[in-house]
Amino acid sequence: MNVYKRLIIYARPLRWFLVPFFIFTLLAVFFTVFQYALIIPLLNVLFENSPSGNTTTLPAFSFSGHFFKDFFYYQVYRLKAIHPAYALYFITAVLVGAVLLANLFRYLAQRTLIRARTLLVKRIREALFEKLNQLHLGFFTKEHKGDLISRMNSDVFEIEGVAAGSLEVLIREPAMIIGYFAALFSISTPLTLFTLIIIPLSALGIATVQKRLKRDATDAQASIGRLLTIMDETLTGMRIIRAFNATGFTLKKFSTENDRYREASLQGFKRREMAPAFSEAAGVIVVAGILLYGGSLILGKGPAGAGLSASEFIAFIAIFSQVLRPAKAMVVAGANIHRGRAAGERILELLDKEVEIRDKENAVELKSFNQSIEFRHVDFSYTRLPVLKDISFTIEKGKTVALVGMSGVGKSTIADLIPRFYEVSEGAILVDGLDLRDYKMESLRSQMSFVTQETFLFNDSIFNNIAIGNPDAGLEEVIAAARIANAHEFIMQTEEGYQTVIGDRGIRLSGGQRQRLCIARAVFKNPSILILDEATSALDTESERLVQEALGNLMKGRTTLVIAHRLSTIKEADEILVLHEGEIIERGHHNELVEIEEGNYRKLTKMQQIA
Repeated sequence: MNVYKRLIIYARPLRWFLVPFFIFTLLAVFFTVFQYALIIPLLNVLFENSPSGNTTTLPAFSFSGHFFKDFFYYQVYRLKAIHPAYALYFITAVLVGAVLLANLFRYLAQRTLIRARTLLVKRIREALFEKLNQLHLGFFTKEHKGDLISRMNSDVFEIEGVAAGSLEVLIREPAMIIGYFAALFSISTPLTLFTLIIIPLSALGIATVQKRLKRDATDAQASIGRLLTIMDETLTGMRIIRAFNATGFTLKKFSTENDRYREASLQGFKRREMAPAFSEAAGVIVVAGILLYGGSLILGKGPAGAGLSASEFIAFIAIFSQVLRPAKAMVVAGANIHRGRAAGERILELLDKEVEIRDKENAVELKSFNQSIEFRHVDFSYTRLPVLKDISFTIEKGKTVALVGMSGVGKSTIADLIPRFYEVSEGAILVDGLDLRDYKMESLRSQMSFVTQETFLFNDSIFNNIAIGNPDAGLEEVIAAARIANAHEFIMQTEEGYQTVIGDRGIRLSGGQRQRLCIARAVFKNPSILILDEATSALDTESERLVQEALGNLMKGRTTLVIAHRLSTIKEADEILVLHEGEIIERGHHNELVEIEEGNYRKLTKMQQIA
């Protein structure tokens, strides 16, 4: 139950829900038990039987069950003395009132419970989403996106149902059982004790079944996560799948995982349905025993002083039949709790992930960028293999530094370290002479704009994609940014201009158009620091020339880190760093580097035929 104790705190303050739920539940239980207890006086009136005790004089008031029972019988038989039909009408009216009140309070209890469960789901999902936004980027390279979506969706829904069921198991159903047994003891103590001896025997088979439910539930939840991953990859890569005739392979992969999910779910369903089946069979056996033992009490063959009238025995059977319902509900809820526990553990596993990159307690705001960015003997590795080794360089304010080299030498990693997407393994990165870990990350990133080689746009309007994170942006500002990025012309040719929705990841636009929107997004932020990772890689020659000219204007007076494979775009950089296997092997201006005999940069320029 530790899993549920940790998750239920997301519905706090619990007193807003538990107290009214508890009160409404008790009232619903009272009137539910009371309506079945009315069977005894109803049968006595119908069959001209008289109950034990005084029914001719008004009982003296006392706050006890006996007083209310005697008072009720006094009213019934007072009316019966006038006319038997009056007593029948009175009992029927009280019965209808009890049913209405029982259902009213049951409804109020459920409404309170629904408020609690919806709040629980809302807060858990928000906590998961917040955690995902806090985790460093390295986490997402190891996890399947579909599995993360599954935890936020199906696992949370599983917890919603189980949390509600748990409250019912802990409060409503036990209260119902206690209320029913209180009524049963008031009717016949020996017969009730007899049922208490038989009932525990039926629980042994149920407990055996439930032991396997948690493992089945864990397998099913993990499998649905893998299914979502396959679906996401298929929808994202549909063009590649079709182009390489991989539809059959994809279908087989999906079918195989779908079979695993079916098998895990099937085993869980089988065992989960066995529990109420055991409960039902046990209930029949117990009722049979009650009929035998209760019948002997009516016939006078039971213990001395344990006689039972026919009306009391019928009421006992009716009430006991209702005991089986909450007992069965507890059995089913117990089976579901095992399934929900697996979902809860998956949720807590994600919530318990350590946030490796966070602000220091005494972190300061970076209000403006004034001096330089300095890499001082920086080492970095994603795993054990080093990616960067002893990297040292400085980007003065207003200067442009370019990184070149073969793919995989660490250029993009250097760019990711500046906004603290990752943490350096050794060394330090200084911004205006202060370690960037001493700044608040939000203020640090507010000074930067990014354009990466992987264009990412949201399934939203062009306007919102450019003005991301700024709901108060004006249209003129957005248009100005789009003009600088050479995007205004094609935007105006779309159906609704800047309000055109561009589809999932901008699928309705060409590659070059998507890249120009990303550049417009960076321009709109008006940053002090620019990080351009292959910013013009997806543009045609004419668009590249226009955008490069626009970026050149934007870069004036700004500190810029440029990563480029096309060396023609960085000829005017203040310094070019050539990387090889995570180390800087050459540095200097374009004209200096092309003069180095057998230099790597010179070889690259010759390959690209750059003078």
